[in-house]
Amino acid sequence: MSQTASPPAPSATATSAPTAAELVDFVRRAAADEQLIATLPLDPEGRTWLRLDGPGGSEAWLIGWPPGTGTGWHDHAESFGAFATAGGELTEHSLAVRLPASGWKTLELNEGVDRERQVAVGQSRAFGKHHVHEVLNESDTEHAVSVHAYFPPLPLLRRFSRSGAVLRLEHVERPEDWQ
Repeated sequence: MSQTASPPAPSATATSAPTAAELVDFVRRAAADEQLIATLPLDPEGRTWLRLDGPGGSEAWLIGWPPGTGTGWHDHAESFGAFATAGGELTEHSLAVRLPASGWKTLELNEGVDRERQVAVGQSRAFGKHHVHEVLNESDTEHAVSVHAYFPPLPLLRRFSRSGAVLRLEHVERPEDWQ
């Protein structure tokens, strides 16, 4: 399901690229907007989303996460971004390593690169280009809702599988695959 909704007024103008701080401000304000959050239909089995107008030409999404759902390992290529939790709690697993932009299919990760954080209601998270992570709603009973923003708009997503220390590039998605 994909629709467009109008979130709170962005802090950046359409003529200037937003900063990471402006994306964080945007996702926090949007996540606190109860009227906006109420527009998102929740499905008991699959994630739902609404496309939002992000600040300064950024790409933004309001996402509903049924219990036990997640994104799988991925990155956002050359885009930086932020997300904030509006309902429930999300878990982010990430890698503290910069992966090569291209030219590889399988990498063996060093010990100590794994990070985990809980992002509860009202909390947010910013990340840079090539940030590899997976986001999960680990609750058995409660939906989670979050707001995400990316700049520049996502040129692609790289999807990965992980087995122990081995990270494998599985698939590259382009915007037309999820629009």
